[in-house]
Formats: sequence, C-alpha cells, structure tokens
Amino acid sequence: MAQGSFPFDLSTIAAPMVNQSDLPFRILVRRHKTSLVYTQMLLPERLLNDQEYLEFHTRGLRDYPDTPVVVQLCGNDPETVVKAARKVVCNADAIDLNLGCPQESARDGHYGGYLLNKKDWPLVESIGSTPIYAHFGKEHPSPPPLRAECDHIEHAKNRHSLPVSALSNSLPVPVSAKLRLCQNTATTPDLGARLEAAGAAWLTLHARHVSARRRRQGAADLAQVRALKERVAVPVVSNGNVRVWEDVGRNAAETGADGVMVGEALLANPCLFAGITPDPVAIALEYLEICRAYPGTATIQTVQTHVRHFVDHQCGRRPWYSKFRAVLGGCGSLDEIETLLRVKVQRWRGLAPLVSDETLPTVLDVVDSDDEQGDTEAGGAVPEDEGLDETFTALGLAG
Repeated sequence: MAQGSFPFDLSTIAAPMVNQSDLPFRILVRRHKTSLVYTQMLLPERLLNDQEYLEFHTRGLRDYPDTPVVVQLCGNDPETVVKAARKVVCNADAIDLNLGCPQESARDGHYGGYLLNKKDWPLVESIGSTPIYAHFGKEHPSPPPLRAECDHIEHAKNRHSLPVSALSNSLPVPVSAKLRLCQNTATTPDLGARLEAAGAAWLTLHARHVSARRRRQGAADLAQVRALKERVAVPVVSNGNVRVWEDVGRNAAETGADGVMVGEALLANPCLFAGITPDPVAIALEYLEICRAYPGTATIQTVQTHVRHFVDHQCGRRPWYSKFRAVLGGCGSLDEIETLLRVKVQRWRGLAPLVSDETLPTVLDVVDSDDEQGDTEAGGAVPEDEGLDETFTALGLAG
C-alpha cells in the first residue's frame, strides 16, 4: 500500500455510511488507526436549498481533529453537483462522487450506482470533466483551500456573479469516485480508465453489483479490484470482504490496492484498523464523550444506532440483548444512554457498575428485587449491589 507522494494516506479508510458517518464517529475511528474518513453521501439539492441541512452537515467538518476528510456528493446534473461542491469545499480535503449507492432513492433519482450503465457514462464524464473534477491531475494534487481563500471566492461570486465553471476552477481539492461493478462486470476497468482521464485523483471500488433490494449479493469479487488496479495509474482503494483486522492484509494482498475501505465492520468495531476488539461499553462511552465535546453533530437516533452496533458486536446473542435494545430505543438523551451502559448493561453482563464516586452510594443503596437471574451474563444471581430498577424508573429507563 505504498503512498508515494500522494497527499493522503489511503491505507485504512472509513466508508461513507448513511446517517452513520457523523463527526463523533469519524473522530472515534480516527483515534484508532483509521487514516482517512468520509462524510455520508450528501444530496446536492439539499445543500443548495436547505440551510439547516447544510449547517448540520458542515458543523465541525474539517475542524481539527476531523481532517483529512472527504465529502461525498451524489447527483446526475453537473451544474448542480458543482454548485453543491462549491458550498462545502472549504470544509473538505477532497470531494468524492458517489457512483455506487444502491438505494431505491438513488434508483428513482437516477444517481449513485444507477449511473453505471454504459449509456450513462457520458453523463458521468460530464460531471467528471467539469472544472472542479478535471482541475486536479493526479500528478500535482493541490492542498485544501484556506478559509480566507473560500471567503475571497464567495466575495468574488457575490460581486461579479462569476459563472460556475470559473468558480469551480478555483476549488483546490482533489476529487475521487467511489463505484460498484458495472452490470457488465468486464467493463468496470473501462469506466475506471475514463474517470481517470476525466481527472479522478483516486478510485474506490466496492466489488459488488448494484441491487436496491439486496445490498450484498455474495462476497465482493476482489479480482475485479485487481483488474481495475492493473488498468489505471491513479491509486485504487478496495472495499468489501473485511470483517476482522486480518482481512485487511488479505484484501490488500489479493487486490494489490493502495488502500482498504471498511464500512459496516467498522460500525461494529471502530478499533478494527488497530487490530483490537474493545470492550463494548468502554467504546460506547468513548463515543458518547466525543458527542458531548461536539454537540449538535449527531442526532439521538444516530447515537442510539452506533451504541447498538457496539453492543451487538459482542453481546448480540446474550439473553438480555432484546431488552437492551428496547431500553436503548426509549432513551432520549446522552445522559440516559450513558446510565444504561454504565449501570444496567454492566449488571446484565455480570459486572460491577461503572459509576463515579459521587453517585456510587446513592445508586448502590437501591435494592433490585425483580430482575430475573437469566438476565446476567453467566446466568447466575444478580450481585446484591446492582439492584437499580428504582433508579431506572426515576430516569424513565425501567424495562
């Protein structure tokens, strides 16, 4: 996975994931050996027409330690995509064009993975050959713009009403593309070569076909990643078939790729690239700590989903897991989720609660009278000092 003079370390990448590539999660995985992170796929029309959407998705974006970060966009209208890119370029180290989204909304809107048919290649190239894409050759990628430069661009736009193409030429970030296999698999390297010719700085291949109903149809065909790598000169990133740390090295060896991108396996284990499996409560509490440090960057639903993934990874088959999911779904704040983790999940696991010295006497004075023995990890009696149902009732977390 040699990087040479390339400006980013592509070796270990967190994939763009809908409603799961939030700022706290990006910071969390970066702490644990992830070299590059992506935002979730952003909709150009909403970036341009929905101020709340724009502000939410750019809040803290590319502020330290959220750098380098790639902003992923979708779309099938070159002018709209370029305008949206201009909105976020000052918060991005690179822009990625989504050519792999399999969702029904992408099919209905004719973007993402539904632009891979050969008849759509000219459209893809027209997006790719707009100045924002073609301005950055692979030989001399430019550094991200300074905030002052972006202010100058915006001021010039307001003063002179410069056309989109002129402004796009001023956006000094490289652009990549993330794609799936073309329906005719053998033509995928051909599309990759055309994207390279349009100015793509690197390509990421999720080596599966697009399906709105089944996101995965068997294992990823890693031979196709190697075929793409052998066809183009720009770096190639492989996406697919990684569940544990050992798979990362196997994937790189099999494909010859310059890096490996991981999605759902990283949701389950944010420390995957570090080669460790963290305690689920500990990693969930670390994530909540980051959420508190960066308020307004993750919805409570996103937080709940992340915490569920962390716990499910190691405890999904425990007899108490369904109860955990029900209680988690009823939590309305970070504090309630933290209390659930520190106290009740610990109790279900047969472990002592993780509480501060200030709250320990109050919590441990409560007598638990009606928890079933089968709720604990070992199936034995609940330790006497973990009777906390009344505390949870007061918090609205009983269950």
